[in-house]
Amino acid sequence: MSETCCSPPKQNGHYDLAVIGAGSAGFSAAITAADQGAQVALIGHGTIGGTCVNVGCVPSKALIRAAEAVHHANTASRFAGVSAAGQVKDWNALRAQKDELVASLRQAKYIDLLPAYNGIAYLEGQARLGNGGVVVDGKHIDAGKIIVATGAHEFVPPIPGIEEVPYLTSTSAFEMESLPDSMIVIGGGYIGCELAQMFARVGVKVTILFRSLLLPEGEPEISQALAGYFEAEGIAVRRVGGYDGIRGSDNGITLSTTIDGSAETYEAQRILLSAGRKANTGGLGLEEARVALRPNGGIEVDDRMRTSKAGVYAAGDVTGRDQFVYMAAYGAKIAAFNALNGDGRSYDNLAMPAVVFTDPQVASVGLTEGAAKARGIVARTSVLSLDNVPRALAARDTRGLIKLVADGATGKLIGAHILAPEGADSIQTAAIAIRQGLTYAELGEMIFPYLTTVEGLKLAAQTFDMDVSKLSCCAG
Repeated sequence: MSETCCSPPKQNGHYDLAVIGAGSAGFSAAITAADQGAQVALIGHGTIGGTCVNVGCVPSKALIRAAEAVHHANTASRFAGVSAAGQVKDWNALRAQKDELVASLRQAKYIDLLPAYNGIAYLEGQARLGNGGVVVDGKHIDAGKIIVATGAHEFVPPIPGIEEVPYLTSTSAFEMESLPDSMIVIGGGYIGCELAQMFARVGVKVTILFRSLLLPEGEPEISQALAGYFEAEGIAVRRVGGYDGIRGSDNGITLSTTIDGSAETYEAQRILLSAGRKANTGGLGLEEARVALRPNGGIEVDDRMRTSKAGVYAAGDVTGRDQFVYMAAYGAKIAAFNALNGDGRSYDNLAMPAVVFTDPQVASVGLTEGAAKARGIVARTSVLSLDNVPRALAARDTRGLIKLVADGATGKLIGAHILAPEGADSIQTAAIAIRQGLTYAELGEMIFPYLTTVEGLKLAAQTFDMDVSKLSCCAG
């Protein structure tokens, strides 16, 4: 990128808004401001487009989909008279196809957009907060308001010896020129789960290690079921008490752990670290500007996306919360609007859907049962196994369950959690129900199409008060 790809501002070098970070949040903020007639300095450092399009959502889901194709071929025999087999014959061809997709989306959704907005000047360089604006590579940029949207990076856990071994992250794992025979994945969060299953399905012997549960912030029923499905696919699923050390070995790496008070050692050709993400706050001058941070290292913001420093806002992964690309864009829109219009809009994640692209997929919105109880809500729940959903029976794949959480006093739906092969495409119905304040009874009375996964939401809602196995098809 050139230093400025767009028309310069016409206000004697003054910008109404400076946005630090040129990923999904940064672009969302800049476009929102430009649409209101503001002059915007969008400051990027490194590859334009940020995490999602370059090294996150887009490449990972492309490879996960490819691994699913292999798996579905190898499980086709669940249908009588059907036989098929799948394998990855050329990993580098698959990687190249992934890279082409990434490059095309980065061009179309980021680089090619800039000339369409005369109010946005793109500046390349390392930025930090300065008096009355920002400083980019030593040059002062005058700006009325500032939004920090610098994203996050992979967290490297402090395991003794970790810096001495060639570990993988979710970024570098996609760039391997050949697949290893075996791999240890550290971390049972959504990235660790997605990549552990993906690599297992393309032929790598995978062990996933974690400290509490798979997907620890979700419902325990889903965690336990998903662990069982992983093990059925040949993934070794292990809960550990601690990571004592790591070293290189003749065959790759050796990891020492503690399990139930006893030492246990794991060996693999490669190790992939997926222990969370850390906000990109270094070098921004936040301490000097007295911008407060959260305990997890993210920038502290209120519901208006304001930091503790007047005139400075933050949005996206750098805030250390709701680290999903769509929430980054959503929060950035609010930050940009408030920065220019007097803080009239608030951030609301009550009905925020979240998806983990394992198979079965994990999709959630609202409160878990545990979170509801922590808030003092007397909750009611229903749990429906997928063998009660006609779509799953027809697909001969009944892996999964649906759990709904309702306010025991009002009956309003406050949480929905789906584990199903097509669960991701069903969660938005539950999100709308929660957003509109529907009760579980009202959800159960709605008309749903037969032989769909989303029909399971209706059946799960009816399960609060009846045994749906006693109903005929569509009788509910």
